Amino acid sequence: MTTTELNVALAMGPGVVNRVFPARRLDSLGPGLKLLSPAPMGDFTSQRSLEILGATDILITGWGCPKLDAAALGAAPRLSHILHAGGTVKHHVGDECWERGIHVSTAADANSIPVAEYTVAMILLANKRVLQIARKLHTERVDIEPDHVFPDMGNFGKRVGIIGASRIGRHVIRLLKAYDLQVAVADPFLDDAEAAALGVERLSLEELVTGCDVVSLHAPSLPSTRNLVHEGLVAGLKPGATFINTARGELVDQDALLRRVEQGDLYAILDVTTPWVLPADSGFYTHPNVLLTPHLAGSLGTELERMAVSTIEEARRVARGEPLLHRLHARDLAFTA
Repeated sequence: MTTTELNVALAMGPGVVNRVFPARRLDSLGPGLKLLSPAPMGDFTSQRSLEILGATDILITGWGCPKLDAAALGAAPRLSHILHAGGTVKHHVGDECWERGIHVSTAADANSIPVAEYTVAMILLANKRVLQIARKLHTERVDIEPDHVFPDMGNFGKRVGIIGASRIGRHVIRLLKAYDLQVAVADPFLDDAEAAALGVERLSLEELVTGCDVVSLHAPSLPSTRNLVHEGLVAGLKPGATFINTARGELVDQDALLRRVEQGDLYAILDVTTPWVLPADSGFYTHPNVLLTPHLAGSLGTELERMAVSTIEEARRVARGEPLLHRLHARDLAFTA
């Protein structure tokens, strides 16, 4: 356990600290921790920021944090830990941080929970054909016998395919164990032993898309995963299947996906697209087989506080002389978003 108090500073974009960190969380960081200022740094060049950096041991960062370049690190001789209250650190943690040996942690695990919950909710709704039946009821306004219209509706025995045994993908798998579903995973880094431990069937991408009733994408956005779900895979999706994307739009050939949807035998639930906001004339807005949501799967509203809790607990671990629970290493960046 440390014998001296560690100074904590905040760095993030405008308004982020108020969204993520309730005042009561920052007012009680815990023993051995001192918050230098409740107002976050929005830059690393002003006189105020330079003075704060000079006294900072632990930097808590959030969305919109400025780049921690050589100049910023030069002004922060005491800085030993960067604790990010969000997912990716690629926008603000550069090579200089890793080279200096600064310990980095993220709240990606905390942020994965609402994404996984959203995904599971959509899987269950998709297999139950809730979206299609609700749309039919709203437009036709007549009595509907759902299983006459969709005799395959229901979750019992349905097959769910997960693309990517990522942090979120694995949490989806854990949540799905509560249901009578068959789960398959496609991930080149998942071996048979890990698949068995997860209780899933390991398949190739081609096998997965052709044999699953719902396919959910959870791969990271990397140069190697651009257009991962290419035209051939889109064409191979099982007729009547639902494709869910909560990862990133650039992982999918969206033109091919729209063409397939327009054939009438595929459903899509898209929380992410490329561009982030689709053109107003995009067919995804109007096609009855598509549900668009505005990037709401990740932490929002009350869920943001979970990331604050995770980050502050990491700071407390540092103060107690304990290792970080969610430490990120430079080598991890090749496989994570």
